[in-house]
Amino acid sequence: MFKVVFHEDFYRSYTSDPAAAPGRMEAIIEVIQERVEFVKPRPAEEEDIRAVHTDAHIEGVRRRGLYSISTLAAGAAVKAAEIGMKEPCFGVIRPPGHHASANSSWGFCYFNNMAVAVMSLINRNLIESAYILDFDLHYGDGNVNILENRPNIAIFNPDYHDRETYLGKVEEKLADCKADIIGISAGFDNHRKDWGGLLTERDYYDMGTMVRNAAQRIGGGCFGILEGGYNHSVLGYNTGALIDGLAGNEYDGRRRNRE
Repeated sequence: MFKVVFHEDFYRSYTSDPAAAPGRMEAIIEVIQERVEFVKPRPAEEEDIRAVHTDAHIEGVRRRGLYSISTLAAGAAVKAAEIGMKEPCFGVIRPPGHHASANSSWGFCYFNNMAVAVMSLINRNLIESAYILDFDLHYGDGNVNILENRPNIAIFNPDYHDRETYLGKVEEKLADCKADIIGISAGFDNHRKDWGGLLTERDYYDMGTMVRNAAQRIGGGCFGILEGGYNHSVLGYNTGALIDGLAGNEYDGRRRNRE
């Protein structure tokens, strides 16, 4: 059964921003719970956080009372990446992370979950290279600021206003990628019924399938972690569609009319 990394503490509304809104995690878990196996994470080790963030930034998060939930999200990302080395995996986590740079953050992010996960694998000599697909509506500046200039790490943030072009470019990039693991910064806020208004539920399934196929082609692993996505009525179904693609399941278009 497909493994999803999740902790009950992610239900907690730790701030007043949309990523921490009540009911957001419930909207996902309610949809996927019957077809996944949940894996409970532990908080990230401080050495993993310090590998990508400055001491001043870490202390700033601590002073805001957000250290505990943020290290738990980062630890869940590490766990998802570890599982992803052997089988596709997804982390239903919050706070998100792709707007967190080494010494700053914004956009509901505090620690950069993707960077912590990838660098943890690299620093333990579990991988040498990584490819990151960030399909959140918003450009993942934190991912880029921390990771882009590191050897053997590539990042693609698709930014196209035509669905066909968007999906075609994702497929093209994944067809050429070479890495030990593919990570997805999975923001679902570009859905037609969310802030971006572009993609369909089926598109997330197709991108999950593309990532799975690319990982199989290169003989590497793959995983995804939750970033954005704020329309609770479609968020769970979009997440479930991506998971189905990663898992190699058939797309079940009969169960919804949310395209």
